[in-house]
Amino acid sequence: MEITPSAHAAALWVGLHLILLLVLSVMVVRQRRKHQVVLGDADIPELARAVRAFGNAAEYIPGGLIAIAVLATLGAPPMVVHAVGLVLFVGRVAHAVGLSRSGGSSLLRSAGVIATWVAYILGAVALLFYAIP
Repeated sequence: MEITPSAHAAALWVGLHLILLLVLSVMVVRQRRKHQVVLGDADIPELARAVRAFGNAAEYIPGGLIAIAVLATLGAPPMVVHAVGLVLFVGRVAHAVGLSRSGGSSLLRSAGVIATWVAYILGAVALLFYAIP
């Protein structure tokens, strides 16, 4: 079985997103230990932000990774896979950093949401394009 350049591209972005989820998870655990909270956020703003940063990433990343994997499976050019992966990754990092710093609106948080939506749009359009034989 030959591993295609698109599969290599997909592996890169899946791996990086998994590392991002792990980092965000560790941030939650650190806040829980610091504040001795086992469940919930105990109305502690730093813990609530860490939980939401992880939760938001966990909500958005899987859809993007599915798009990346399917694009690689369909033989989309590696550049398409990289475009979706990069925009999604930058968006998720920006959102997590923005949310971790402040529970309110922030430039990074807004940019992260926009980048994530752009990645979803890119992935959806590419999938629809490759769906037509």
